Amino acid sequence: MNSTIAILGTFDTKGAENAFIAEHLKTQGFATLLIDVGSLADPAIVPDVSRTEVLAALDDSETDAILARQDRGECVTLMGRAAAVIVARLESENQIHGIISLGGGGGTAIATTAMRALPLGFPKLMVSTLASGQTAHYVGTSDITMMPAIVDVSGINRVSRLIFSNAAGAIAGMVNSATRRQSTSAPLDEKPLIVASMFGNTTECVTEAKRIMEAAGYEVLVFAATGSGGRAMESLIDSGLISGVLDITTTEWADELVGGVLNAGPDRLSATARAKIPAIVVPGCLDMVNFGERDSVPAQFADRNFYVHNEQVTLMRTNAAECTELGRILAEKINAYSAPVTVLIPGGSISVISAPGQPFHNPAADTALFESLKSNLRDDIPVIESEANINDDSFAQLCADALIEKLG
Repeated sequence: MNSTIAILGTFDTKGAENAFIAEHLKTQGFATLLIDVGSLADPAIVPDVSRTEVLAALDDSETDAILARQDRGECVTLMGRAAAVIVARLESENQIHGIISLGGGGGTAIATTAMRALPLGFPKLMVSTLASGQTAHYVGTSDITMMPAIVDVSGINRVSRLIFSNAAGAIAGMVNSATRRQSTSAPLDEKPLIVASMFGNTTECVTEAKRIMEAAGYEVLVFAATGSGGRAMESLIDSGLISGVLDITTTEWADELVGGVLNAGPDRLSATARAKIPAIVVPGCLDMVNFGERDSVPAQFADRNFYVHNEQVTLMRTNAAECTELGRILAEKINAYSAPVTVLIPGGSISVISAPGQPFHNPAADTALFESLKSNLRDDIPVIESEANINDDSFAQLCADALIEKLG
């Protein structure tokens, strides 16, 4: 059976362009499924899945009222929500094997909302007028490939013909690659998956803990605690693929609380509770808040302790008051865990630069963090306190052993 590629778009304004993609894919031997997510005028081409069918996936009593108002922003949001439901259903039923879309601002918002609902590894290509700018809010934590449209998606011309032809070839190649991978790969490795959070200041600890876990028969995926990395890790935990969590580097909460640039949002540390899987949690790198160049640090922090990591990264030491609140927040998050969890505290240092003799050494702030964390935790949650530094092999061993014990 030929692979089917979904072509999702606003067919009221981008009909000819989507038809062009469909013809290119058909000449390469693919079946296509045209999905209309337009809402302002009648479609210029005949879809395989009409906008009425798309909207029916929502079962939303407000749909008719929203469409009647013809507010573009409301319609874009509505169609994005509906498209996400229907493409996820089509993928789960093995009716589509890749997806492509062409769009400007509205079309990109709708299509990428739909694409983010699809699994990791499923081929997704967005040809967009916005692809050369800030795309984080379109891609999110997914693996959407974004391709600049160069010219507006407005007809087939000398430039768009080249871009759209390449786009059709790109999604075809992605689908062919995925099909070959599924048909020729060896049986799936059934090792339980573990996720771990890491920063430059916890690299040695996570690397050693990872080695120990892998020697014990686990596969460990490491995520950089840089905001986007934390969100990606939370998303993967929510996917149901993960067996346990080595949350050694919870530093993103310092940025979230104080206003740094590497925050992962208020949902960080929440997915583990939802997934109900074993975890260990460490207050790793909660001594630091991340900013950009030194001149970019807000004036309100002028009298604080800074460490210039490089020309682009300036670290600010968290103070005792902030550490007290961070301890409370971590405890609140961990208290929601129903699966086995252990908190580990490296009393020697929580980062490379908070060790004795280093620029962020601040025993009063660390004590405030540790005492707040312990005092706010549920009584039944184990806490292991060590005199080691976070990057000592002995502390990495404690982390790995604690999680392996929880995993049974």
